[in-house]
Amino acid sequence: MQQSRIVFDTREQSTSLLQTHKVLRNTYFLLALTLTFSAVVAYISMSLGLPRPGIIVTLVGFYGLLFLTNSLANSGAGIIATFAFTGFLGYTVGPILNMYIGAGLSDLVVLALGATAAVFFACSAYVLTTKKDMSFLSGMMFTLFIVLLVGMIANIFLQIPALQVAMSGLFVIFASAAILFETSNIIHGGETNYIRATVSLFVSIYNLFISLLNLLTLFSRDE
Repeated sequence: MQQSRIVFDTREQSTSLLQTHKVLRNTYFLLALTLTFSAVVAYISMSLGLPRPGIIVTLVGFYGLLFLTNSLANSGAGIIATFAFTGFLGYTVGPILNMYIGAGLSDLVVLALGATAAVFFACSAYVLTTKKDMSFLSGMMFTLFIVLLVGMIANIFLQIPALQVAMSGLFVIFASAAILFETSNIIHGGETNYIRATVSLFVSIYNLFISLLNLLTLFSRDE
């Protein structure tokens, strides 16, 4: 009886491990596809000289498509929604990049891209190598989210450079923590849906890139 239970537990652990590897593999594959698609949309947006969407369009598009993607995450339509969501974010990046390139700041864009890739791979590699459970970050991330929300509202009215630097720095910390948390959540079986996992990582990468770009810009102005 004891031997049968051991065999059953071993099979269950093996099945769980295979499922985790499948979710992780599908997540990184879909993430690579959506990043490529988003980059293509950003390039098209830049080539056509499309205007930067206003704050209302950006918020409605972001949260509307995010809600749609999460609601369809358990169906095949969720993949289409994921590409719609990441494509929209790519469109919002295009006008920003045009502004930097037009101002002769393309070197900052390249530096921000390189730093974003380095942070993402470093965070992912750390969790995948150590297998450390990063669930303890959830409390800190919730607190940071509240601070960022208050800071964004305050920044709309105050427009203080020091506050902008602080906000961008906190966004970098929040995005990095989100990458650590989500990767850990996948490998420990907390996230079993690769569409939701992909969207979470994509948003973290997007926020990380924009925040690093803002920081580099603010620091370059002070030189």
